[in-house]
Amino acid sequence: MKKLIVLILSTFLSLSTTDEPETSPIHVTVTGQGDPIILIPGFTVPGEIWNPLVEELEKNYECHVVTLAGFGGKSPIEFPWLPKVNESLQNYIAKQNLENVTIIGHSLGGTIATWLASRENSMVGNIILVDALPAAGALMIPNFDPDQLAYDSPYNNQQLAMDDAQFAQMATAMSQGMCLDSSAREDIKNWILEADRKTYVYGYTDYLKLDLRKDLRNILTPTTIIAATQPYGKDMVTKTYGDQYANLNNYDLILAEDAAHFIMLDQPEWFNNEIKTILAKH
Repeated sequence: MKKLIVLILSTFLSLSTTDEPETSPIHVTVTGQGDPIILIPGFTVPGEIWNPLVEELEKNYECHVVTLAGFGGKSPIEFPWLPKVNESLQNYIAKQNLENVTIIGHSLGGTIATWLASRENSMVGNIILVDALPAAGALMIPNFDPDQLAYDSPYNNQQLAMDDAQFAQMATAMSQGMCLDSSAREDIKNWILEADRKTYVYGYTDYLKLDLRKDLRNILTPTTIIAATQPYGKDMVTKTYGDQYANLNNYDLILAEDAAHFIMLDQPEWFNNEIKTILAKH
């Protein structure tokens, strides 16, 4: 009985959730001990996507796993969404005194990591960006002008007006190109469907409006980018990242073979080993 109590207590102490209100822009679960790492998922994705990686890292690192408001069953917040998320994460790092913190971010999470590392008096010591761009809108929208992007647009209104069946059909189509693993596509689709609809629509507008290409000049921390080679191929991916990160003084680019956008789902063992290798260098 005594051993059981000790086990329960040790489990409780190793797993804690920060005391945020339900309507907080971020929700963070902390496990492990050691140098701090913040793990930020991509758009619509709950923090649980990092679980396989965290199970390995928490032996040597203190892992702060983030889920963003409106995703993974978390309550939505008022808009603009992304600026509140960014500021909340910056305040979290300061409040928790996470000096020289490493941030691992996938997709939007990597863009947020870039923003945090570029801030004045940043406490970020290392960033690992997983298939993430500093200006996704510039890649996706011809004649990109962030000031022209608005919540009230025909595209956004169409998405808000979709019934459940129509939205599910769209989510299924979107999940197909994001992952090569067919079983993981179902998870990606479900994460989209579980997201708060308004956060999904307006939050994506926030994401597309964010252009950090000039801010890259402010980043002095070690930066590693892991980029998926599918479906566009090595040459296109290398050019895209070279163009988008042209203002970043120094970074390592690692290409993930046989993987699409969700690299950690397509190549989990390779991905986890790469992350541990990168962390060991810093």
